[in-house]
Amino acid sequence: MDGDEPIPIPITDVFDLHSVPPRDVKPVVEEYLYQARQSGFRFVRIIHGRGIGVQRETVRAILARTDFVADFRDAPAEAGGWGATIVTLR
Repeated sequence: MDGDEPIPIPITDVFDLHSVPPRDVKPVVEEYLYQARQSGFRFVRIIHGRGIGVQRETVRAILARTDFVADFRDAPAEAGGWGATIVTLR
């Protein structure tokens, strides 16, 4: 397997971006959202981490322009707080 082959990941209602290289976040999040919607999820949680907020802003920019995203907000404290985003899909 070479480095250009896609790696299948199970689609669940939680997606942790900690293992995704920053250069791949945009296409990976876009594909995850599409697959999550296709799988019938109404709500998903994207864990982007707290850090300085770069990943959070990248994720939220994607969410803001995705037509089948109805809403997004910080996760409750017990689910990651501002280190994760809860997304409502249409």
